[in-house]
Formats: sequence, C-alpha cells, structure tokens
Amino acid sequence: MRIVSLVVLCTMVGGCVTTETVQFKASNPQQQAMVRDGQPAIVSRQKSSVVLVRPAARQLQAGGRPVFVVGINNLGRAPLEFRVAQVEANQVVAGQEFQMTVVTYEMLAQEEKNRQVAAAILTGLAAGANAYSASRAGYGSYTTPSGRSGTFYSPTAAAIAHNTAAAQNEAMIVGTIERGQANMAALEQTVLKDNTLMPGEWVGGQLHLSPPTNPPSGSSKNYSIIINVGGDRHVIEVAQAPAGA
Repeated sequence: MRIVSLVVLCTMVGGCVTTETVQFKASNPQQQAMVRDGQPAIVSRQKSSVVLVRPAARQLQAGGRPVFVVGINNLGRAPLEFRVAQVEANQVVAGQEFQMTVVTYEMLAQEEKNRQVAAAILTGLAAGANAYSASRAGYGSYTTPSGRSGTFYSPTAAAIAHNTAAAQNEAMIVGTIERGQANMAALEQTVLKDNTLMPGEWVGGQLHLSPPTNPPSGSSKNYSIIINVGGDRHVIEVAQAPAGA
C-alpha cells in the first residue's frame, strides 16, 4: 500500500510540473529572429562579431534556470576577447529592473562537487545499513511442534548475505563515482567559458541564468541578455511564457 501511494504521489507531483517556451524579438536591423530545427533562435550581427542564441531545450521547466546555447563568431581580422563575467541578464517587472545571475562554469562545478559530497554521504549510509543487515542475516529463530523456541546461527547464510552486500555496496560506490565524473565532464564540454576568438573562429556553449521573476499579472517573463564580444554589444530580447500560451 505504501509503494502504491508513493507512485500515485509521484505521478501527481509530476503532473503539476509546468513547462515554458521562449521567443526572441529582433530589437534592431542587425538582428534576425528565426527557427532552427524547430526551435526559436536569433542571430545578432555587429561590426566584428556574430552571436547566435537559441534555448538549450525545446521547453523549460517553470521556476527553473533558463539555459541557452550561444555561438559566437569573430568576423574581424584581429583576435576578440569574450568573458563570461561581461555577460549580463536583466528583467523588468512592473517598471523595476532586476538583475539575473549568470551562472558560470565555476559555480556549476562547485554545485556539482557539493552534490557529489551529499551523494557520497547517502551512499555511505546506504552501504552501512546494507552491511549491518548482512551481519544479522545468519541469525534466525525456530519453534518446535512441542512449543520450544530458540535461536540459531547459520555461517553459510551469513557468508552469502555478506558477499551479496559487498557486491551491492561496490556497485553503489562505483555508480556514484562514475555519475559524478560524467557530470563534471559534461560541464567541461558544454558550458560557455572565457575565450580569445581568433579571426574567423566560432566558439560556443551553454549559458545558464538564474530563474526569472514571475510577473504579478502572470504575463510572460521578459528579459534581456547582453553579450559583449570585444567592443561589440549584442542585446538579446527574450520572452518566456507557459507552453501553449
């Protein structure tokens, strides 16, 4: 009954999760909003650079961090400097401007390290509980037809339980380590970082932002992403609204 109730609860919670989509608005003649592979995108061209932005997923989780894929191209004949610290994101709600945090690779890596520490603690607790259960597996009780009762110990049952628990614990620990390593590798490969762009070079990656504030009216969340490349300033206007709205 407890398992059935848990499944029902998870289904109900999952059904409450809402998703949102984004749209881009060209704010000047040097920009063009478009659709790429079924997803909205925008191209912004300045004197020395081109910036391409699209959402990292077709739908965003409401209340979650919006993630965008950003591509940057150096059109000039000299190297251009790009720094994530110079990226800005601002949202206007009811006439007030709020700054959205750009979540850098270093911040994401630290979050992952913290998650790995928590996962290691939970894995250790689970392994300890598993080992304790195995240590008690050889003990049992009996009752004879005449009503006598007592306890017994089976070395064979204890050995089997110990070996099984050891294998399970090893699998849990290895799985925890491998997931952590895979997550760190994914961050290294996908997240946008500082770069010196050589002439004609493209660089890109994921740009993570803190969740935008919900407007009082329930309308779309409008915010700007400012991407500075060398002396170029690309202002990307984003409207984020519930899917299907």
